[in-house]
Amino acid sequence: MTTTTPSTPAVSDDDSDGPARSRDAGDPGGPGDQFDRDVLPSPPGATAALLRSLLAPMKARVALTTLLLLLQQAAVQAGPLLVAYAIDTAVPAFRDDRNGPLFAVAAGYLLCALASGALQFAFIETSARVSQDVLLDLRGRIFRHAQALSVDFHERYTSGRLISRSTTDVESLRELLDEGLQELVTVILSFVYISATLLWLDPGLGAVAVASFLPLYLLVRLYRGRAARVYGARSTAIAAVIVKFVETMNGIRPVRAFRREAANDAEFAVLNTRHERTNGDSLLEMARYVVGSRLVANTAVAGIVLWGAHRVAAGSLELGVLAAAVLYLRRLYDPIDRLGMFLNSYQSAAASLEKIAGLLAQTPSVPEPERPRELPPRKTEFPGREVVFDGVRFGYRTGGEVLPRFDLTLPAGQTVAVVGSTGAGKSTLAKLLARFYDPSAGRVLLDGVDLRELPMPELRRGVVMVTQEAFLFSGTVADNIALGRPEATREEIERAAKAIGAHEFISALPDGYDTDVRKRGGRISAGQRQLVAFARALLADPAVLILDEATSSLDIPGERAVQRAMATVLRGRTAVVIAHRLSTVEIADRVLVMEHGRIVEDGHPDELIGGTGRFADLHQAWRDSLA
Repeated sequence: MTTTTPSTPAVSDDDSDGPARSRDAGDPGGPGDQFDRDVLPSPPGATAALLRSLLAPMKARVALTTLLLLLQQAAVQAGPLLVAYAIDTAVPAFRDDRNGPLFAVAAGYLLCALASGALQFAFIETSARVSQDVLLDLRGRIFRHAQALSVDFHERYTSGRLISRSTTDVESLRELLDEGLQELVTVILSFVYISATLLWLDPGLGAVAVASFLPLYLLVRLYRGRAARVYGARSTAIAAVIVKFVETMNGIRPVRAFRREAANDAEFAVLNTRHERTNGDSLLEMARYVVGSRLVANTAVAGIVLWGAHRVAAGSLELGVLAAAVLYLRRLYDPIDRLGMFLNSYQSAAASLEKIAGLLAQTPSVPEPERPRELPPRKTEFPGREVVFDGVRFGYRTGGEVLPRFDLTLPAGQTVAVVGSTGAGKSTLAKLLARFYDPSAGRVLLDGVDLRELPMPELRRGVVMVTQEAFLFSGTVADNIALGRPEATREEIERAAKAIGAHEFISALPDGYDTDVRKRGGRISAGQRQLVAFARALLADPAVLILDEATSSLDIPGERAVQRAMATVLRGRTAVVIAHRLSTVEIADRVLVMEHGRIVEDGHPDELIGGTGRFADLHQAWRDSLA
C-alpha cells in the first residue's frame, strides 16, 4: 500500500537530535533563548523561600548557635569593664596593700578568656554542622531536580552550567555560612553590647560612639549596592569558564581531529580574561570599603581620645572609663573591617543562590500525571502492546511544527521500520513515543492509555529506547547491562548478552563481565558499546522497543549478527526501528517512509521495494552503493 499526502517545509535541521544543535537564529537553543542566560527566571521571593526551606529543619541548632554566640560575646565584652575596674579601683587598692581586688580582676579576666574560648569552639562546631547539612541538602536538591527535569531542558541548558550551580555556587554559600554569618552576628552583638555599656559608663562617650556609626552605615550601603553588580557579573563569568571547559573536554576528539585547539584557546582566553576582570573588580570594591571604614573608625577613635583626655584632665571623667571606652571602640571598629568580608560573601552567595533558585524553580515540561492510570492486562501472551498516535501535532519551541497532523496505529507485536531523509520527523516520532516530549495536540496511546496518564516508572519499564549514541556509565560491563533491571542475576545478564551477540567479546575482556568500561565506555569500541546498549534494553524486557539509528556504530558483520539476534528477541514485541541503513529494514514487518513530518508510504518491505515510490528509489540507491 502506497499513500501520498501533501507535505510541508522541513523545519528541523537535524531530526536525529530533535532541535538542531547549531546555534543559529530560530534554533531552540540559540541566541535570545532564556537558557542561554546564566540566571533562569524564578518567581519573586524564590531565593528567600529556598533559604528558609534549607534552614527550617535546623531551627533548634540555629537557635543553639545563636545562644552560644551571645554567651561568647558577653564573655569577650567583659574584658574592658574589668580593665576599667582595675585602673580606677584595683590598682589604687593595691597601693594601699589590698590585693584582693586586683587578684579578683585577674581571675575574672582569665575565666572570661577560658569561657570565650570554650564557647567559640562549641559555636564553630555547631555552626559547621549546620552549614554542612545545609550544603548537603542543597547539592542533593540540585542533583535530584536536574534528573527530574525533562530532556528538552538538558538539550537547551548546558551541563557546564549545572556543574557550576552544584559546585561554584554552592561553595559561595558555604563561605557565607562558615564565615560570613558569624562576622555579621558578631558585629551586631558587639554594637549592641558596646553601645549599651558605653552609655552606661558615660552617656556622652556612648552618644559620640553611636553617632560615629552613621557614616559607617552609609559606607556599607554604598558598598553593598556596588558589590551586588560586581558579584553577579563574577558568578556569570565563572560559569562561562566552566561551560567552555566542560564542552571542550567532552568534545576532545573532534577538537583534536579538526585542529580546534588554537581557536578554543582564543575563546577560552576571552572568557578567562573576563573572569579575571570581574574578580579584580570585586577585590577593588573590597579595598575601597576597607580603606573607607578604617578611615572613619580611626578618625572617631582619635576624636574620642582627645575629647576624653580633656575631660580626664578636667576631672569629669575617670581614666579607667576612658581606657575602657577606647578598648571598646577598637573592639567595635575592628569587626567593621570583617563586615566587609561578610558583605563580600553575602553578595557572592546571593548571586549564586539566585541562580540555584532559578534552576530549582524550573518545572518539567513532561510532568508526572496528577491521576495516574495503570496499563490494562496484556491482550496476548506476547509482551508487545498497541501504540496509537491520535491526531498528534508537535513542534520544538522556536522551530515551527515538525509533525503537522500525525495519525498512526502500530499493532501489538509488530516491528515497524521508519525511514526518510534527515529532518523528516523520524526521531521526533521516537521521542514522543518514549515521552521525552509531549505532543502539542493529540495523544500517544499505549494499549489505549495516554502516555501522559502513566506513572514514569511504569512508562520507562514499558517503553525503552536505544539511541545512536550508546552511552555507558563508569562501572563494569555487567553493571551497564543491568541498568534497566538492577536486580537481575548474573545468569540473566549473560543470557541477554548472548541473545544479542555480545557474550563473545565481553568474555574476551580482561575481567569479562566485571571489566570496568571507564569513562563513557572508552575502553571498548563504538560497536561494542552499541551491543552492550542492546543487551541492556533486552534485559529490561520492555513492551515497546525503540531503536533510533541504533546500528549506526556497527560494522557489517556486527550489524548482521545483531539483526539475526533481533529477529528472535523482538518477536512478539512492538518495535519501532529508525534507520538510514536500509539493511536494518530486513527485520521489519512494515515500513513507513516519512517526508516533512508525514507518512508518504506505508507497507511491507517487499511490497514497497517492488513498487515505484520513494522507498523503492532509496532501496535501489542503497543496492547500487554496495556494488
